[in-house]
Amino acid sequence: MYQSISELVQAAVDLETSISEIILQQEIQNTARTREEIWAGMAKRLEVMKTSAEEGLRKPVRSLSGMLRGNAHQFNSWLSENKPRATNGILSRAVARALSVGEVNASMGCIVATPTAGAAGTLPAVLLSLQESCGLSDTALIQSLFTAAGVGSVIMLRATISGAAAGCQAETGSAAAMAAAAGVEALGGSPDQAAHAAAFALQNMLGLVCDPIGGLVEVPCVFRNAGSAAQSLVAIDLALAGIKNPVPADEIIDAMERIGRRMDERFKETAQGGIAATPTGRQLTKYFFPGTASADSEGL
Repeated sequence: MYQSISELVQAAVDLETSISEIILQQEIQNTARTREEIWAGMAKRLEVMKTSAEEGLRKPVRSLSGMLRGNAHQFNSWLSENKPRATNGILSRAVARALSVGEVNASMGCIVATPTAGAAGTLPAVLLSLQESCGLSDTALIQSLFTAAGVGSVIMLRATISGAAAGCQAETGSAAAMAAAAGVEALGGSPDQAAHAAAFALQNMLGLVCDPIGGLVEVPCVFRNAGSAAQSLVAIDLALAGIKNPVPADEIIDAMERIGRRMDERFKETAQGGIAATPTGRQLTKYFFPGTASADSEGL
C-alpha cells in the first residue's frame, strides 16, 4: 500500500503510466483477482453512483427525519428556469447531483461511500458532471475512480477519513481531494497535476468541523457535499492550468490529521458543537430526540 501521494506520483512517472493504473495493478497483487474482475467491480460502483446522483433529480427524495425534502429536485427544476443565478454549467449540475446522492443516503438508499457515506455526493457529482459537459466515456470515469481510491487510501493510512476522529475536513475534505485528483486524470492531466489538485482541494477545507444536527447525516452534511464538489472543480482547473500548490499534498494530509487531533470533541460528530448547538439546531434535535444529551447541551 502506498503511504504517500508522492510515492504514487513517482511510481506513475517511473512506469510512464497513470495513477489509476498503479492502483489497479496494486489491487491485482493484493487481492489475487483478475484485472477484469476488479474493473467490473468498479464499473458496478459507477452504476450505483449514477443511480443515486440522478434519483433526487427525477423526484423529491425525503430524508428519514424530514429535515431534507427534495432539495436536489427543487434545485434541478430551478436550473431549467430562465432566471439569474450565480452558478452555471458543470458547477450547477455538480451541486444538483451532490444534493441528490446525499438525500438518497439520508433516506437509506444505496450509495457508494467515497470515502464515507456522509461524503458520498462529492465524487459522483464531479465526475458525472464532467462526463456530461466534456463528453467523457464510462471507461475514463472508471479509470479515474481508481485514482480517487488511491488518494483516499493514502489519506486513510496517513491520517483518517473519519468525522468522529478529525471533523468534516476528514470526510468531505478527503472526498474533495479524491474527486479533484480523479477529475484531473479524467480530463487528461498528469499524475503530478492530480496530486496538486488533491492538495488544493483538501487545503481549502482544513479545519472544517463535523456538527450534524441531531447526529443525523443530513444537515449540514448534504449541503457540504455540494460545497466540496465546488472546491474540487476549482482545484481541478487550478492544477490543469499548471499552477502548483506550494505545500505538497502529503504535508496537507499530515496537517489535517494534526488539526483533527487538536479539535475539540464537540466538533467531531458529537452533535454538541457548531450548528448542531445553535438555538435552531438544539430545537430540531429536541424535536427528533427529546431528552438526549446532545439536545440539552449548550455546546459552542
